[in-house]
Amino acid sequence: MKFKTDFTNLPLGQLESMQDAGERIEECYRLLVKANANVVGQCLAHQGKFVQYDHYPKGDIFDKETKSQYYYHAHREGEHGHFHTFVRAGGMPDGIEPVPYDGDIELPSGKDAICHLIAVSMNRPGYPIGLFSTNRWVTGETFYSAEDAIGLLDQFLMDHTYPCLATNRWISAMIILFRPQIEALLRERDRVIASWQEKNPDKDVYEDRDLELTSILKIDVKKQRAAVEKAIAKQS
Repeated sequence: MKFKTDFTNLPLGQLESMQDAGERIEECYRLLVKANANVVGQCLAHQGKFVQYDHYPKGDIFDKETKSQYYYHAHREGEHGHFHTFVRAGGMPDGIEPVPYDGDIELPSGKDAICHLIAVSMNRPGYPIGLFSTNRWVTGETFYSAEDAIGLLDQFLMDHTYPCLATNRWISAMIILFRPQIEALLRERDRVIASWQEKNPDKDVYEDRDLELTSILKIDVKKQRAAVEKAIAKQS
């Protein structure tokens, strides 16, 4: 997926929030580097052998107040691993309903409902290199429309110290800094799924193992921050 980082049309308030998020990300890096650590390593520490597909830290990370959740794991080429981010039931406002589904799979519902927001690809040194969205079966989510998932982005906040305050602040800030790209990726996800279903009308598109990644984009924190600063300067 291609994305032009021209943010001049974004509201100044959002740009300033993105600017602040970028500063918090860099502060997290500063603190972690002083301890010879990184955001990924903090999730893997004291977890035993690193095994493909296993979630790290074990049991995932969950904020009881915001109903936000994430975990780290690895199973794809071209990256060390990736974070999956979610908002669970209880953090969803009234009126948000899963997409209609008439397949055979029992989806998480009620108090177990869960919405996948975005995945963040990481390189071996522990820095983000990409964002991607997935089909429903990949994370076992309930599955909500792109617009409903976008509406939940403001809800994502990891506001505690386990497994690491810097990692939690970093992943929370990443959702804010890269929100324009995340919105575009989620909308592209829905377009790809609809197109796939049209071409394969006899398949349960949400369970089709031939459709895993639905949109993907390379990212760079420094370039994103520079684009934000440029946009703010133009509005000043």
